[in-house]
Amino acid sequence: MRPTLLDSLFADATTLPGIGPKLGQILAEFTGDKIIDLLHHLPSNLVDRQYRPSLSEVEDGRIATFEVEVIKHDAPKRRNLPYRILCQNDTGYLSLVFFHARGDWLGKAMPEGAVRLVSGRVERFRDQIQIVHPDHMLPKAAFEALPIVEPVYPLTAGLSAKILMKAIQAALPNLPALPEWQEAEWVKQQSWGDWQNSVQAAHRPEDLAALEAGHPARARLAYDELLAHQLVLALVRRQRRQLAGRSFDDAVELPNKFVKLLPFPLTGSQEKAVSDIRADMAAPTRMLRLLQGDVGSGKTVVAVMAMLQAVANGAQAALMAPTEILARQHAETLGPWLDELGISWQLMTARNKGKLRAESLAALADGNVQIAIGTHALFQDDVAFADLGVAVVDEQHRFGVQQRMALSGKGRKDQGGGVDVLVMTATPIPRTLTLTAYGDMDVSQMPDKPPGRKPVETRVISMDRYDEVAQSLGNAMRDGARIYWVCPLVSESELVDLAAAEDRAKALHALYGDTVGLVHGQMKAAEKDAVMARFAAGDISILVATTVIEVGVNVPEATVMVIEHAERFGLAQLHQLRGRVGRGLDASSCVLLYRGPLGETSKARLSIMRETEDGFKIAEEDLRLRGAGEVLGTRQSGLPAFRLADLEAHADLLPAVHDDVRLLLERDPLLKSPRGEALRVLLYLFRRDEAMRFLQSG
Repeated sequence: MRPTLLDSLFADATTLPGIGPKLGQILAEFTGDKIIDLLHHLPSNLVDRQYRPSLSEVEDGRIATFEVEVIKHDAPKRRNLPYRILCQNDTGYLSLVFFHARGDWLGKAMPEGAVRLVSGRVERFRDQIQIVHPDHMLPKAAFEALPIVEPVYPLTAGLSAKILMKAIQAALPNLPALPEWQEAEWVKQQSWGDWQNSVQAAHRPEDLAALEAGHPARARLAYDELLAHQLVLALVRRQRRQLAGRSFDDAVELPNKFVKLLPFPLTGSQEKAVSDIRADMAAPTRMLRLLQGDVGSGKTVVAVMAMLQAVANGAQAALMAPTEILARQHAETLGPWLDELGISWQLMTARNKGKLRAESLAALADGNVQIAIGTHALFQDDVAFADLGVAVVDEQHRFGVQQRMALSGKGRKDQGGGVDVLVMTATPIPRTLTLTAYGDMDVSQMPDKPPGRKPVETRVISMDRYDEVAQSLGNAMRDGARIYWVCPLVSESELVDLAAAEDRAKALHALYGDTVGLVHGQMKAAEKDAVMARFAAGDISILVATTVIEVGVNVPEATVMVIEHAERFGLAQLHQLRGRVGRGLDASSCVLLYRGPLGETSKARLSIMRETEDGFKIAEEDLRLRGAGEVLGTRQSGLPAFRLADLEAHADLLPAVHDDVRLLLERDPLLKSPRGEALRVLLYLFRRDEAMRFLQSG
């Protein structure tokens, strides 16, 4: 049960002045519908009303305050014209401009002859000074009651700045005093205030410095949010480690046979990852490991080694891919190896219907299938395994903490239901984000590339040279090259002036005829697969595509990648796309076509692509340029959407939070001490109620 001292914070936002049912609904979708949600919505700017110049010397574009006399109202003759109020003081004249104005209300607020304090952004129009829709027009006494510095909040359609500010400011005097959940010595060392004072300071900034991530109030609140999140991950991790798993003996015969089938020896990082996984699987607890490997680092080989360890111990294994194309591709790659090793395997996707599906399900349930390869369809309720020992999840960013927990319980009930889980990603993730998104998992990184891989030559070329690039494809095709041409959109949009995949396919078809194919996200899976198969077989030499080819598609003969409007893609995406070439033994190239002029971020992005192929370096740079939510895509990644913490700006706090949580759970595993009790309040404050059940088993 949530502690009663938090009741006032979890009251409906509609209990605040100015927030009725309609605005309450808008807030529910924008910030959340409780008072605490508004308090976690921090100001992004401020209005400083200390600037009170003369009308003759005011700077254009600044927010300024003037004491003026109202001279006359100039109501428009037509509705689409502005309503103007002319004012003056002894330093000059000022026009107040209103569109779609209510003249009766303005007449009462600004009667002719009255003296008012007026505040807003000043602009010059035809040598006249004017303010369009002033922020305030008040008698002196009412104006002086306003804060001189006013916070400005991010807004959404239907929500006015004034109402939001008024509601939040009304909540601040009633904040409860909460027990201190941080270490007293740490708070003192950082010169931070308590939670109550920090929230008030964050919503009453005195200057622009108070909006910086490093300001004591903001840093304190960021630490609180990171602490709540890391504490939950640590509790989940601890509970997982206490759950009975399976101990798979380190069976070397079958994995060794497999290694002999490979064209190359294992790299150093593959051997290290295999060793980590073997140790995890031999332990009596459940494995939950993240395998981070750059594009082409050979993660699939490591995953097969894990599956073979389970199979050698008489259990089943499953490999889950995010799309049908990738599941089929895994089946094509692994099938011949598994056949050679005498292992029975089955491809299971949504396309398995009727009798075929029934037969596949029966084979899984009675143990006749040792390795299942498929999409998330593998883990629907009607799919039963005879004895699932290990599940490998490939490129599944949507696989959050809850799904990882659910999957690890899919094993035999008489064996405690424990399944070892290996999650693979080809998206190199900066350490900060790994701690944050995957803090419940052990991590193996694989920066090495298999021997024989040649670097991909990357060139940055302006769209002005499109004809030259298009013509040069002919030479590459004569040398037997297969070419990807990637566009950001499927069909022309009036809103976004980008080359569309369909239009580009037509243009290239005019040059090269039926050697050009097209694949995009709006096609049916079977259509996409058919085009991809023709490209892999060499019936098509140029594949025009949207980013559906970003992850996992493997055509070793493809040696040229052209990315159109490269300035519109994120670094991680560009790196993933470039990773589709350079997979065979032939030299490969990547052309980044951009349309200028380029902004600073786009310039930096294209420049780092030209300089390095190191995915982990690129990921760190991406984090610096775009911030955490963008890098992983908050909704797609299992990465929490932080309200108070900025993972880039507050990265230096994460190691401290991590150490704090580790020591805390060593000393007080059930959170029973005074600080432990305070931390329970923190978990409820950040709606981490589910963590309480993990506390039952300390």
